[in-house]
Amino acid sequence: MLFRQLFDRETSTYTYLIADGGEAALVDPVLEQVERDLQLLTELGLRLRYCLETHIHADHVTGTGQLRERTGCLGVVPVGATATCADRFVGDGEELPLGGLTIRAIATLGHTDSHMAYWVNGHLLTGDSLLIRGCGRTDFQSGDAGALYDAITQKLFTLPDETLVYPGHDYRGFTVSTIGEEKRWNPRLAHSSRGEFIALMGALQLPDPAKIAMAVPANQECGRVAA
Repeated sequence: MLFRQLFDRETSTYTYLIADGGEAALVDPVLEQVERDLQLLTELGLRLRYCLETHIHADHVTGTGQLRERTGCLGVVPVGATATCADRFVGDGEELPLGGLTIRAIATLGHTDSHMAYWVNGHLLTGDSLLIRGCGRTDFQSGDAGALYDAITQKLFTLPDETLVYPGHDYRGFTVSTIGEEKRWNPRLAHSSRGEFIALMGALQLPDPAKIAMAVPANQECGRVAA
């Protein structure tokens, strides 16, 4: 398996390139990084088969639309997402073949009401659900703190401790963690009851993402920004 973690500095977004047997998938591509991603695919001799979204993002515009136009890849979003342009909706437990690999979708609702993590070969791409020493916010896009707590503790935290955790964002310079680390050290989840977690998330009072008014409608159309 070829695996690359790519970074968009402006939005602190991680995009992931997964490949095997000449076939590739990009998870959470960023519009401003399309040329970078295409160049990397060319240099590595890869055919882009999928662009996978973990959810409808509020902090950046996806590059899926442009990548699909230029490569013929499929745009894949979670079941329940409002995305009229998607080629395929993926549900909990569904698997996507990629070369000799299988990418498995794991529903992780709570940050939004349609969110997937993706597991492949011991690597867990968590999007905005479980972050390194944190988690995604739950105060917009039909977020639900209780649902997020359940998804992380009942699904993600039941994976083997050595499972590598690759988040959709990081704002402190972390790149990778493990399930075992997060079960022990995540300050929002390691020692909190469900009720305590809900109260903590309800008290955060975070500002809206700077691009939310543009990003959400654009991402519902696979990255098409209104003129």
